[in-house]
Amino acid sequence: HPTKRESLYADLREELPKELEKKRNLYREQLPEDAVEQVWQRFHDALMPLHSAGKLGAVLFQFPQWFVIARKNKEYVLECRDRLKDFRIAVEFRHKSWLEERNREETIGFLEENGLPFVCVDMPQGFDSSLPPIAVATSKDLAMVRFHGRDPKAWTTKSETAAERFRYEYKEKELREWVPKIKDLSQQARETHVLMNNCYRDYAVNNARELRSLLEEE
Repeated sequence: HPTKRESLYADLREELPKELEKKRNLYREQLPEDAVEQVWQRFHDALMPLHSAGKLGAVLFQFPQWFVIARKNKEYVLECRDRLKDFRIAVEFRHKSWLEERNREETIGFLEENGLPFVCVDMPQGFDSSLPPIAVATSKDLAMVRFHGRDPKAWTTKSETAAERFRYEYKEKELREWVPKIKDLSQQARETHVLMNNCYRDYAVNNARELRSLLEEE
């Protein structure tokens, strides 16, 4: 994703080339290499206290819709891993090309070979940003699932807050679909993290509580 210029560290903003002074959004390739190095290092250092206290499960990299399957993008995924080698990272894609039938084996193999957890998703279907709700553990250490809701209208409508986009409360039947999948993941990986991203009001908390009860039934 691009970064708003105002979000960049003040001292780094002052060192930007003049042609970037009036840019509202900045992309990685526009920044001087030393600025990129500084951003990564400061991000790493900010996470270290959580990691040292045993409170950092993983760093989740959610790549944007325009991040399609390609050699250069695979290389960038590996760069993210190498930049944060002190932490576990998990990878969530947002373009269908990664799991299209012709590419699925390649994608899963790439993640397995590099020990990178694939983030399984429950999300609206039928869009370029949609991935199928498959459950696969590509790392023996960590498996991860994220629930984004199933409202196709909210998924594509621009809203003032992120919560509006994920305004969806799962029905018990929909959560139950994932029970065998999550249990299977837990047999494949040492840890399984399940995250409710339907962050509207108390929807996520309620669904998390309900899903936990379903998992404890058997």
